[in-house]
Amino acid sequence: MVWQGNYGKLYIGGRWVAPSVDGETIPVVSPSTEEEIARVPAASHADVDRAVEAARTAFDQGPWPRMKLEERIGALRGLSARLAEHESVMAELVTAEMGCPITQSHAIQALRPRLILDTMIELAPKYPFDSLRDSATGRARVTREPVGVVAAVVPWNAPHLVTMMKLAPALLAGCTVVLKPSPETPLDAYLLAELIDRSGIPDGVVSVVPAHREVSEYLVSHPGVDKVSFTGSTAAGRRIAAVCGQAVRRVTLELGGKSAAIVLDDADLDATLESLRVGAFRNTGQVCSAKTRVLVSRRRAKDVIDGLVELTAAMPVGDPFDPETEFGPLVTAQQRERVEGYIRSGRASGATVAYGGGRPEGPANGWFVEPTLFSKVESSMRIAQEEIFGPVLSILEYDHEDEAVAMANDSEYGLNGSIFTADVEHALDLATRIRTGTVEINGNPAGLSAPSGGYKCSGIGRELGLEGFDSFVEIKSVGLPRT
Repeated sequence: MVWQGNYGKLYIGGRWVAPSVDGETIPVVSPSTEEEIARVPAASHADVDRAVEAARTAFDQGPWPRMKLEERIGALRGLSARLAEHESVMAELVTAEMGCPITQSHAIQALRPRLILDTMIELAPKYPFDSLRDSATGRARVTREPVGVVAAVVPWNAPHLVTMMKLAPALLAGCTVVLKPSPETPLDAYLLAELIDRSGIPDGVVSVVPAHREVSEYLVSHPGVDKVSFTGSTAAGRRIAAVCGQAVRRVTLELGGKSAAIVLDDADLDATLESLRVGAFRNTGQVCSAKTRVLVSRRRAKDVIDGLVELTAAMPVGDPFDPETEFGPLVTAQQRERVEGYIRSGRASGATVAYGGGRPEGPANGWFVEPTLFSKVESSMRIAQEEIFGPVLSILEYDHEDEAVAMANDSEYGLNGSIFTADVEHALDLATRIRTGTVEINGNPAGLSAPSGGYKCSGIGRELGLEGFDSFVEIKSVGLPRT
């Protein structure tokens, strides 16, 4: 470990404090060596109470919500500068705790979160926090005020990235935040807390409480919390939605995905295959927006399958700290068991393993699984319907374009998708028929200034872009006399 934080304490109310319950801890285990690399306290109900109270006090009585936007921007620019100084350390921490290949960690787990913060800082002055409206029936001042205390619950697959998707707009809007990192990956949150502590952000504005799932539910149901922002599984999201619904508490959910990539016959094959290689397999397939269903016409299916097999076979599997590695381990032994269960299901349902399907040769330790390509997949199969969250790609064949659209929409999810074609105008028309929050044409990302989120069981609400502020504000109308 390059960086050793205050792993024996919790960051609550601007202080590193001892946990309320001595001795209850969360081990952090390397997925590549299977050895314990750190141990952090498991926050108790009493610790959550302390963190929420600190956030409540900072919101109700402290300066943060009452600062001018320019002042909050100044503090967060300071945080951005510190994140830039510690990008390599952050990348190494995330690789150590969850196994993301280090080259991808530098780009996705460390650099991109800072770019999210910088983008939200640039967008904040454009957001209509305060506006006047005149009409024949009255004159109003419409303000968007901070929603209050936010419980931010983040997953293990991109912990620092998802944290910043929540933290940046919440803090810019004037909210205070209790951050609950995943028990599998708390270390990046400790480094973030250290940097927040050095950035002039007032005490209590951000607290960090790693906890097991029962205590996490206590946090999202806490009466001192005004808003819950959750990223994770759809099953957990349903439970959180029920808890928040009972309390009429604001909630944003970014949940699972089973994204489809439609390959039309006129698509550039080489460019399409390269985009699919990255889009399906980054972070060892542990990405909610991964393109895990490739839909290709029967006329081009063999070319696409053969090309994907060739590209996948050339992607090294191994030590996630090796810059050449493209597939690291899965995050836990349980996650590997889950993925291997889906591979068995695919075989049993009649799909063909075109590549992989087992455990790779080489690594003696670690929770590795071979990248796996299935052909002859039917839309009704579990591997085509359920989120696997591992390096497993299903290739489905269609006869005509309308069938491809129907197959893409044949999912309870609607997070992301792709269309590959030489005709961009046609792709734009086709995108209107795909029931997902984002559609990428020829692999082009929408970027950090565009909103991100899903239809159907992929979630509620949006993050990023100007729309990313919407979840962290309450709208107030004040009637004014005419002048």
